[in-house]
Amino acid sequence: MSTDDPRAMLAEVAASLRAYLEYQVETGATGIPRRPKGAKPERAPDPEHDRRAIPEPEPARQPERARPAEPAFVPAALPPFDAEPKRAATAPAPAPPKPPAAPPRALPVIQAEVAACTKCVLHETRTNTVFSRGNPAAALCFIGEAPGADEDEQGKPFVGRAGQLLDKMIVAMGLDPEKDVYVCNIIKCRPPGNRKPEPNETEACIPYLHEQLASIQPKAIVLLGNTAVGGLLGTKLGITKVRGQWKLYRGSIPVMPTYHPSYLLRPSAQQAEAKKQAWEDLQAVMKQLGLNRGARSARPSKD
Repeated sequence: MSTDDPRAMLAEVAASLRAYLEYQVETGATGIPRRPKGAKPERAPDPEHDRRAIPEPEPARQPERARPAEPAFVPAALPPFDAEPKRAATAPAPAPPKPPAAPPRALPVIQAEVAACTKCVLHETRTNTVFSRGNPAAALCFIGEAPGADEDEQGKPFVGRAGQLLDKMIVAMGLDPEKDVYVCNIIKCRPPGNRKPEPNETEACIPYLHEQLASIQPKAIVLLGNTAVGGLLGTKLGITKVRGQWKLYRGSIPVMPTYHPSYLLRPSAQQAEAKKQAWEDLQAVMKQLGLNRGARSARPSKD
């Protein structure tokens, strides 16, 4: 029996009833007989006979409820799906303020540590450590490579032949070598045979130089030679590639690379030209500091 159409279903039920009534008429039944009270049935009921004699009408099926029509899907009308509900956007918490940098140690404290330093093998062959000479309050700082034999003996930088030429260059700038400049080296101990310092020796020693510069805060630095340039600026370019070009130390202090005095003393076909270029570099430093020949660049003492 189809349940799709209620009218069809009722028509089938009516047809079944009509067939049942016609069967009753054919068998002579004119009504539904009733047994008097107390009367016994003429025969025992035979369920199997009854089932064969009277066809049972097919039970009516309940019509299925029509499903409500689904609304048209409108993507724009539905909210976007989120696995978690969105939280109100909040500005990130501000980072805690950085603690103020510790003030640099006093130069005598740094010098005392250098005197006892054993961080590399150079301490095994040194006579003296070589810390600095000149005025810590000066505006101009000269930095060289490492002590030589004379420096190792006296415990001061640039006191040999190269130092004497450096002093002449400083005087030519109109400055006093003891009052108007501060002089030091990348390395504080003499390498045996005046050899070039090894990278591990530079790495062990240069923190002392950084502390020196943090303490004196010069207005300009002159780097003398390849080792000084490579150690302080971290470049592998040779001095001929970088001399005469202003650089910055830690983003603030102007740095002028130029030739080491020992190179200027060495006889060569380039010696005269190298001396001329070195003087041009120093003139650029004078201009940077606002100096005229005969002027002084020492600053007031930091008391």
